[in-house]
Parts: sequence; C-alpha cells; structure tokens
Amino acid sequence: MARSRISIAKSDIVGTLDAERRPVFKHTELGRIFDANRDDWRLPMSMRLDEFIEYLRKNSKLRRLRLQLPHRPETLFIWGEVSDICIGCAVKPRAYLSHYSAMQFHELTGQVPEMIYVNHEQRPQPKPAVEPTQETINRAFRGKQRMSKNIAPLGRKKLCLLNGKHTGDLDVTEAEDFDGNPIRVTGLERTLIDITVRPAYSGGVREVLEAFRRAADRVQVNRLIATLRKMDFVYPYEQAIGFYMDRSGAYEDRRLELLRKKGFKLDFYMTYGLKSKDYSDRWRVFYPSGL
Repeated sequence: MARSRISIAKSDIVGTLDAERRPVFKHTELGRIFDANRDDWRLPMSMRLDEFIEYLRKNSKLRRLRLQLPHRPETLFIWGEVSDICIGCAVKPRAYLSHYSAMQFHELTGQVPEMIYVNHEQRPQPKPAVEPTQETINRAFRGKQRMSKNIAPLGRKKLCLLNGKHTGDLDVTEAEDFDGNPIRVTGLERTLIDITVRPAYSGGVREVLEAFRRAADRVQVNRLIATLRKMDFVYPYEQAIGFYMDRSGAYEDRRLELLRKKGFKLDFYMTYGLKSKDYSDRWRVFYPSGL
C-alpha cells in the first residue's frame, strides 16, 4: 500500500526536489522536506524517512554519497549530476571554498588543483595575550607547517576539509558553480589573505605570487587591509602581502605604501621550513631563494 501511494506521488516529489535551491542534502534536510510535504503527497503515516529515501534511491536520481573523512565520515544525498565543489560546500553548514579552490574560482591560477579545499570555521578562540617576539616567530617558522589530514576521495579529486580561524564568514560570498548551483567562496581580497597565510594549501609560494600578479587589476588594497585587520592575526602578514605585491611588479608604489604605513617591528617569513632563503630589507621578510 505504501509503495502504491508513493508511486502515485512520485512526480510531485521529484518536482519538489527539483525546486530545491541546493541539490545536496543531509539526512536531516531530507527529513525536513519529507515532514513538510508528506500530507500533500498523501503518504501513509506508517512510512518512515528511511523508507522514503530508499524508494527515491531506487526510483529517481537521488544517490547516497559516503565521504570517508577520517575525523568524522559524512553521508550526503545527491540529487542528479552535481559538481564536486557544490558537494564539498554541502559537507558542513556554512562551509565555503577557500585557498587553492578559491584561487581557481577567481581565476588566479592556470592550474587545475587535484584537491578541493573547503573551510568550516572553528568556534571563536581567545587571542594569545602575549605579542609575538622575534624568537617566537623564528621558532614557529623554522619547522614544517601543520597540514590537515581531514581528506577524503570525492569523484576524481579529493576533498580537504579545513577547520580554519573563526572570522564570522568575513568576506565570504554567495556564488554559483558552473552549473548554476549555489556555493559559497571567499571573496578576492580574503582569498589573497588566506593563501598568504597558508601557501601550502594554495600551490606553494610561487603559485601565490602568480595569484597576486593576476589579481592586480581587480584587488582593492584598502579593502584587503581592512579585512586583514578584522581577521586580527598574531603574525604580521601584511609584510608578506606587501612582498608578494612588490615582487609581482604589478602594483604601483602608492598601493604598496598603504601596507607600509604602520612600519615593521620584526622579521617575518613567507612560509614555513625555509631551507634556502633570501631576505627583503624593504618588507623585512625571508623568502625562498630564486623567487
């Protein structure tokens, strides 16, 4: 009996799911749709959500995807053919494309990254009470940068789920993938900040330099500085950003000087674990030799 009623309602169910803005669902989201529409669909009260899902998996374009993330596996339900980046953005509430994936979205790289980077922000954390010293900076950047191992296969690529600094979604924008499905992604200025902070998630220092070169005619330096200040980092990333802009050769001095107004108190590093390095007196940063 249950099957005959759901079969009769199938076209209405498909129409409802087709009308959903995002074609990727968690189990609870399908439950919301099921509960909101079951009376209109005249489904029997005895039908459970899992029965409903199983019917759609066998008789419609709904499919289940199990992402084997090591920290916590995630189960998603995909409605039709959906891009990997749209799926990635649906893994966690308010997750968004970042780093190398945001670079690709903003056309800041000619590469096609094999990893999809999605950020899910941490809860707010107290800022360290002690300001960094030259000794603490040297010690921190002497070693290798810690890398997320929260990675799972996703289609022909891999998904890296980052648990980044809490920013309140600062400069995160609503966008669409190539199929018109909704995604969230860091804006241009925020992307440039993120890849400066974590070049290892962005193709490395040389790819970041290329990103700054490609962004030169679009980036608003005042907005970038304002965003950087709101993010309230412990380390002086404005020195690294200024170096990238300067070394790219694509920014006028008046734009570079906006980053130099406060002056620099400490030496800094473009990335972690530099073995062979050169030094910029103007920006007080160590950078990879030959950059």
